[in-house]
Amino acid sequence: MRIAGVTLAAMVVTLGVQPAYASGLTEVTAVTETVPNWDDEAGGNANADDPAIWIDAKHPERSVVLGTLKNGGLTVFDLSGQEVQHIATPPPPAPGQEPGRFNNVDLVGNLAVVTDRGRDQLRTYAVKAGRLTDVTTAKAPLVFSKDTDEVQDQHTAYGLAATEIHGQPVVAVTRRSETRIGFFRLVPDGHGKITYRPIGNVDLPSSFRLSDGSTWSPCEEPGDRPQLEGMVFDRTTNDLYAAQEDVGVWRIPQHGKPELVEKVREYGQPAAYDEETEECAPTGPVTRDAGKYLSADAEGLTIAYEQGKRIMYASGQGDSTFASYRMDGRRLVYRAGFQMVDGSAADGVQHSDGAAVTTQPLGPRFPHGLFAVHDGENTPGDGDREGTNFKLVRLEKLP
Repeated sequence: MRIAGVTLAAMVVTLGVQPAYASGLTEVTAVTETVPNWDDEAGGNANADDPAIWIDAKHPERSVVLGTLKNGGLTVFDLSGQEVQHIATPPPPAPGQEPGRFNNVDLVGNLAVVTDRGRDQLRTYAVKAGRLTDVTTAKAPLVFSKDTDEVQDQHTAYGLAATEIHGQPVVAVTRRSETRIGFFRLVPDGHGKITYRPIGNVDLPSSFRLSDGSTWSPCEEPGDRPQLEGMVFDRTTNDLYAAQEDVGVWRIPQHGKPELVEKVREYGQPAAYDEETEECAPTGPVTRDAGKYLSADAEGLTIAYEQGKRIMYASGQGDSTFASYRMDGRRLVYRAGFQMVDGSAADGVQHSDGAAVTTQPLGPRFPHGLFAVHDGENTPGDGDREGTNFKLVRLEKLP
């Protein structure tokens, strides 16, 4: 999703002014990339979004990366970027209803879980030797909607993060165009497949009190509330970190109140929705309540663990930059910013959504770990076709 941050960034560039936060960004290049995906009928309406890394414990160099392609399904590719498997989305459950649309993916053990945004369901795949087998229960329940009529409004399963808590696989799922996060436990259905059961939910705010005493709500499309998508569980604490796109990053503990631990630069800035452009445009200056390092939309969140240290990486979709944070207890301490630029093996990254990271060595191509990231504007393009893909980066290149 692209919002006011894009418009503001474009204004800054037009004026020839270099924003203060853009100085000092490290430039990073990818080792390789996947083939382009085309979001049109000829390309199967494939639009890359979110990656996850499955590690082959016996042969790390044979590890694979999973990537959602929305209506284009789910792709699995090796560490050279070559597709080794493709999974299509399910058809509409009835004529006139929405087909499957895979939005986010994450792994818990050897299970891959995907949000089917089109049908408001979760789909589950067993991973063995880098290949996926569908183990979704035959009658997967609706995640948020009360019935299939409500599904058609598409306030459905959107962002996703998975972890294991007390030996049980648990997933957090955000609701598109809403501020709700639902929590579900994955369980056997008694027929050799996997289903899911709700275990709770959290509703985050849609309006915020600023330091001057006023109340601010992010500008959204009519009928929408400030949604969340990118999420990650901290496996050392089981806290969930969730990116509310136009607000910032929340820490949501198992017990206790959610805490807004990082704000976007547009936090508190007045904006208005323009019906003609279908975008939000700023109507006033940035406030003193704003964050310094992360641009809206706050999107992909992922955590690297190494030698007792935790580093969180976050993508700022609006200005195509990334921020890294040292996780100090339950605080986020800014470390550095970076942008992915054109290199000899791949073009740079724009308007990035999902990201995934591992610090485990994955053979000679990624000897110190891997950072996999979505590119929302893959080049070279093909006329007016919208191209996207995934970039693979050596972890040691990140600041």
